Amino acid sequence: MSGETILTLVGNLVDEVELRFVPNGAAVAKFRMASTPRKFNRDTNSWEDDKEKSLFLTVSVWRQQAEHCAETLTKGMRVVVQGQLSQRSYEDREGVKRTVYEVTAEEVAPSLRNATAKVTKAGGGQGKGAYQQARQAQGVVSAEDPWASSASGQSRAGGWNDDPPF
Repeated sequence: MSGETILTLVGNLVDEVELRFVPNGAAVAKFRMASTPRKFNRDTNSWEDDKEKSLFLTVSVWRQQAEHCAETLTKGMRVVVQGQLSQRSYEDREGVKRTVYEVTAEEVAPSLRNATAKVTKAGGGQGKGAYQQARQAQGVVSAEDPWASSASGQSRAGGWNDDPPF
């Protein structure tokens, strides 16, 4: 894939992670994060957020990783996100043309700068997160769904109707 704009962001979640499932059963999580530069104030001899320069971005995460994000991340948590940057233009209700920038994440991780984390390998043999198991129990996702498990090396065959553009 050439021509992609890949970036790495570090910032704080400004909302809780929103998890939903598209018609083909794939999970997608969305959250907004803010990256705020800091500056040193010589008058107070302390570091301060430069809130005028904050960058807010919406991040989308797909499939098993979406479920992991929903189970792990909370508002205010500092995260590291690596993914593809894209822009989209639209007209709002007043007819004003707007442009938004969004990131489709390949990797999401909690920042360990000011926190600790205990990593637990997901799957444990079944390969399904709690959300996917609940959806399958409700009959929303069938056992034959290609994304119902996260077996290592599984191909990406199957329903790509609502998947990211890459």
